[in-house]
Amino acid sequence: MSAVPADLWAAFEAYEAAVLADDVPVLDDLFAPGPATMRGDKDGLLVGHDAISRFRSARGGVAPRTLDHVETRRLADDCWLIVSTSRYDGGGTGLQTQVWQLADGRWRITAAHVTGRTASFDRSVWRTVGDPLYQGAFTGPLVGLRVAVKDLFAIKGYRIGAGNPTWLHGAARERQHAPAVLDLLRGGASVRGLARTDELAYSIAGSNAHYGTPVNGALPGALPGGSSSGPATAVATGLADVGLASDTAGSIRVPASYQGLWGLRTTHGLVPRQGMVPLAPSFDTVGWLTRDGATLEAVATWCLESTVDEPAEPGTHAAPALPELLRIPREALAAAEPATRTAFEAWCSSRTTELVDVGPLDEWFEAFRLVQAAEAWRTHGQWFTDHPGATGPDIRRRFELASTVTPEQEAAAREQVTARATLVRSLVADALLVLPTAPGPAPARTDPLEDVRAATLRLTALAGIGGLPALSIPALTVPSLLGAAPVGVCLVGPQGSDLSLVRHARHLTRGEIA
Repeated sequence: MSAVPADLWAAFEAYEAAVLADDVPVLDDLFAPGPATMRGDKDGLLVGHDAISRFRSARGGVAPRTLDHVETRRLADDCWLIVSTSRYDGGGTGLQTQVWQLADGRWRITAAHVTGRTASFDRSVWRTVGDPLYQGAFTGPLVGLRVAVKDLFAIKGYRIGAGNPTWLHGAARERQHAPAVLDLLRGGASVRGLARTDELAYSIAGSNAHYGTPVNGALPGALPGGSSSGPATAVATGLADVGLASDTAGSIRVPASYQGLWGLRTTHGLVPRQGMVPLAPSFDTVGWLTRDGATLEAVATWCLESTVDEPAEPGTHAAPALPELLRIPREALAAAEPATRTAFEAWCSSRTTELVDVGPLDEWFEAFRLVQAAEAWRTHGQWFTDHPGATGPDIRRRFELASTVTPEQEAAAREQVTARATLVRSLVADALLVLPTAPGPAPARTDPLEDVRAATLRLTALAGIGGLPALSIPALTVPSLLGAAPVGVCLVGPQGSDLSLVRHARHLTRGEIA
């Protein structure tokens, strides 16, 4: 240790103390300013001091630990490598590697990599996990696929948790699988585990006040998107191949957009919802998340193609059954963030498109919001009243607002929903709607979310109100404060065109994305 400059060692010790105290200002100061500073861990690489700072401010502190071993190497007079191992008070070891450089009389970290202790499983992603939890059929087109089931669906022998520990405590063990789960098992897929959801599925952020926030598998430091946050992260990080999820206001499409996944919201009522905890039955649907189009097509073919006929092999339908014309709502284009709009317009430029008007998106959002809120309160209001303080603050505010919707407001909103459903269905009678899945990339965990939520629901409400199938494909990459980020392109088709929509999307994007 004597060879290490005393002021460098003092800086290293100050860093260790700040990590244990979660002293974010000190940690920020000990990382070199500027766009070249790097920090990596199992979740990915952050480049630039600002991106690292945004991540750290939402991370929270590390578990108590003690330095176990430190190795130092001089790379140059003004540059040192420090590698250290730690032992955690609760068991396990970790390792960190840091490059320290001297500039303007200060030693600061210019590159760091952290390896945390091995966890049995990530409880922010999984509630229960197995290897597998349930084995599927040993033959079938889905053999080998691992499914992360959103913790809203019944799994035989397990309770439904719905993202809330109080709900889980009061739930009974399920006596049979939900049909949507059983269908996948019969096709040969295996259930990997029950994956987290935002509380009662009443959110699109991906955060959970009780269990933590799953990582974003495509953009470290960003929100994963919800309410199908657990299945989406499990798929994006390779812990599962398929996410079985629900979508009411965008709960499949938004995490698909945020994490660079394929995500299909099916036609309302097409896939049985028995054995699934509802939120707003007029809009609740079942769907799937995958990393590539081929897997989604295999799942959709098995689950949706008529069982009367012999199932077709995925990929055998060379000619798309849907029209080539893509209609772009002008209002949706205007609602996109500038970088998303630029990337979206570039994607559309090589395709047959037509601009259409759908009217102010605020009106779509308000009609959807009021009906959703009224139904959410009818569905869960009594439970919410009987369990004060059981939900996190965001969900509590949402239910409190839902409780104020009057019968007159709901009736007027339903008239609007009916009229707008007729409009959006007419637009997909001879074309597909296409729009950005979300206004922009996933926000950082520290960003305020209410405006983001409202802006996003203005886009997702179109398919929800129409009861239409909507497919988010990972077609765009845009800059963000956390680095290059995915944004989805959403294709909306006529009722019942779900399987054709997946095949058509693969046809449209052949050679561009998997």
